[in-house]
This record gives sequence, C-alpha cells and structure tokens, in this order.
Amino acid sequence: MMRVIKVGGRVQRDPRLAGVLAALWASEPGSLCVVHGGGDTISALQKELGGAPRFVDGRRVTSEADISVLRMALSGVANKELVDSLSTEGIAAVGISGEDGPLMLARAMNGPLLGKVGTPVEVRDTLLRVLLASGFLPVISPVSRDADATAGGALNVNGDDAAAAIACALDADELLLVSDVPGVMVDGIRVSMMSAGEASDAIDSGVATAGMATKLRAALDALQRGVPQVRIGSLDALLDPTLGTTLLATPQPA
Repeated sequence: MMRVIKVGGRVQRDPRLAGVLAALWASEPGSLCVVHGGGDTISALQKELGGAPRFVDGRRVTSEADISVLRMALSGVANKELVDSLSTEGIAAVGISGEDGPLMLARAMNGPLLGKVGTPVEVRDTLLRVLLASGFLPVISPVSRDADATAGGALNVNGDDAAAAIACALDADELLLVSDVPGVMVDGIRVSMMSAGEASDAIDSGVATAGMATKLRAALDALQRGVPQVRIGSLDALLDPTLGTTLLATPQPA
C-alpha cells in the first residue's frame, strides 16, 4: 500500500513524529513518501531578516527575495531536521526538494496577488521510484522549479498541493494530510467521513477556512485525479485508521 504523508510544520516539532514514521516504514518498507511544510520556520526567518509574513486565503505571499528564505527554511532547516530525526530512528531517509531532478514543476497561480507562489503542473516521479526501490525514504520539501522561468527559478508550492500531486504521480492508495487538528471540524465536532460534495460545500460556506480550506482543495484535487482515499487528521491518525476525516473518491452506501 503506497501512502504519501504530508506533515505540517507544527507536527514536525512533535517528538513522536520520527518514531511514528519509522514504525510505518518498518511495517511496509518502500511504501511511503513524506512531504513536509514549515510555515512557522519560514515566518521566523522572515522576521529575523526584517520581513513580515503576509497571507491571502491561507497562502503565503512570496516575493522574489522570499524564495531564498524558503529555500533556507524548508529545503534547508526543516528538511534536514526531519531527515536527521528519521536517521536517528534507523531509517535511511533522503532529503530532497521539488527543485531536485527537477522532481516537481510548477506555474505561478496569481503573480500580481501572491508573487512567486505556484501550483504543481508536473511531477517527474522517476527519482522517487528509484529511491523507494533502493530502500530510501524520500523526505520532500515542496519548493519547486518554475516551469515558465527560462533562466531558472523556483516557486513556493503549498505542501498539501505538492503532496496531492506526488500522490497522483505515484498512484498512491492513500494521501494523509497531518496537522495539529484531529480532522475537519464542524461546530466543534470532528467529521469522520466527508464526500467530495460535502468538502466543496464546507469551503464555499466558510465552514473550512484558511489552512483547512487549502487541505480540502488539495484533497479534492487528489481524489479527482485518481487517489482513492484522503485522510486529514493529527499525528495519531497515522497509526489509527479510524481517526481523522476520511474523504473517498467513491461515496460509500448509507
């Protein structure tokens, strides 16, 4: 069973994370890819360098100068810290970014509004398949190559979007979006199961906003492109399939 797991920046600070991922890898070697975020790390570095983080609909406004910050924070600090923690657990983890290979090509979403923020348009999965077949666990920073930059360049790709694109490219059986919330919450209660229509309604009605709306959009994209199941939840959901909110491509009978 191939699974792509995206872990948010706050989950990356949970001391249990490396052990949980190591247990999953040990149970099914070669069946796992990890994509990570690191929003707090980016914001902290931006502030240290005199910048000010700005967001529109849960997406970070990114200038040309911010790309260097992203590379340092995501492909550098966040990526290598996670690789190091997995290596300590005895896992042969390899840290890469969407720029390596290049693994992932992206196009700018809305340059005038968001700047150097992109959406994935192509995943070249050969590198991932070679790593997996050789016994290495890929740990992926979502910073990606700009498909339209003739002289080279990178775009800031949201980790949920990157994970969805990678899950599609690898024909994954499940995409897991792991954050610091137990799932999609409605009136303070976790929803255990959602249809694609219900997920769309949650976005349109404002029940899901900012980061959760971004996760649901990524989940819907993955389902529409062939991933049979997406789960959104906390770290505990990685080891317990009954936890989190499950979205299925095919609605289940009542």
